[in-house]
Amino acid sequence: MAELAEQIRSWGRELGFQQVGFSGIDLTRHEAHLNNWLSRGFHGDMHYMQRHGTLRSRPQELHPGTIRVVSVRMDYLPGTATDVEALLRQPSSGVVSRYALGRDYHKLMRKRLQKLADRIEKQAGPIGHRVFVDSAPVLEKALAENAGLGWIGKHSNLVNRSAGSWFFLGEIFTDLPLPADTVAENHCGDCARCLEICPTAAIIAPYTVDARRCISYLTIELHGSIPEEFRPMMGNRIYGCDDCQLVCPWNRFAQPTGERDFEPRHGLDTPDLVDLFLWSEEQFLQRTEGSAIRRIGFERWLRNIAVALGNAPASTDVTEALKSRLNHDSPVVREHVQWALAQHMAISG
Repeated sequence: MAELAEQIRSWGRELGFQQVGFSGIDLTRHEAHLNNWLSRGFHGDMHYMQRHGTLRSRPQELHPGTIRVVSVRMDYLPGTATDVEALLRQPSSGVVSRYALGRDYHKLMRKRLQKLADRIEKQAGPIGHRVFVDSAPVLEKALAENAGLGWIGKHSNLVNRSAGSWFFLGEIFTDLPLPADTVAENHCGDCARCLEICPTAAIIAPYTVDARRCISYLTIELHGSIPEEFRPMMGNRIYGCDDCQLVCPWNRFAQPTGERDFEPRHGLDTPDLVDLFLWSEEQFLQRTEGSAIRRIGFERWLRNIAVALGNAPASTDVTEALKSRLNHDSPVVREHVQWALAQHMAISG
């Protein structure tokens, strides 16, 4: 099994994964943390987090027979993308979370993981297994931490000493008794930069994020109206937020991805907010094809950009773009457009 484990690591690197690790299935500590988080309502409208019960924290219930989890990570930071911090200082441009600039990672990683599972099976014979890439109730960060891929930082993202946090995770649940790796040691120390930088103070305590305040939740997961108190704090962030990763000292070791599919498409690394807001639904569907952005739909896309336009410098172009959506079919879009226009009226008044 030890020899097979090393072969799996090698095969994983050949398939484009930067690291492969192995863990057991005891997530007792993480389950307690999850249940406490849920009991405090920090999951907001993400009811699926609660609906699956213990399936999320007990791998053997999700896939019977599982005794080990193969965890992998894949870098996604595009080397050609515009500097995010510079973009945040350009309020007429939109900021899209770096993970969503290129093609959706789910299919790419799932295919690679399945190839890895097939290769394991070819070497070891028929095995019970199931592949996951953010596609089922899996505590992927907890499993990756136990597999030695990094530690869960104070911002709740996984951090690796030599690679930072700009990477995706995936898993293979299996009945192979592979040797488990050593649990990663936490190296956050006294650093609190992620807590201090969060625009909406969503990291309410080390290792505890109130999703209801998080810009990633507000722009991606939330279906209805964004609470007015958070709209000014969103600035020009229109899909997700990377601020807590931007300030993490460990990300000075992050390496640009070698995956061409993760490179920016359709100019989404430096988009003009007015241009984006004037996209038709057909243009939105065409330009987000194969992208994680498409999952939020056109209504939430316009909602998010309306907020950013409300925070943008006043101009005739901004005002006219907003007015063009005043009679939109969606009451959610209309509400956010009216709010944005009110911001500019208040400034000019």
